[in-house]
Amino acid sequence: MGMFDQIKDVMKMRSEAKRIQNKMQSITAEYSNGGITVVAKGDLTISKIEISQEAYDEVKAGKPQRFETMLFNVVNGALKKVKDVTQAEMAREMKANGLGGLFGN
Repeated sequence: MGMFDQIKDVMKMRSEAKRIQNKMQSITAEYSNGGITVVAKGDLTISKIEISQEAYDEVKAGKPQRFETMLFNVVNGALKKVKDVTQAEMAREMKANGLGGLFGN
């Protein structure tokens, strides 16, 4: 394989890596509990938080710590869920592209 072919292969791999990265960032996962819903994105950022009136009522009832704990748990649940989904999708993409054994998979 000549130098030009090697450069071409590297450029192709780079392009494929960018495509996979964009795909991972577009993945979302939703997690709900106790009247709180959080949507996390594949880049591990939060794109949406919805809080029901019942969850707000916890704060009004003088239980802000319970609300904070629920919010904390739902945010972490959404992040874990999106992480699991993106890892599974990444493994599938790598296997589909013949890179499944690259990292010991």
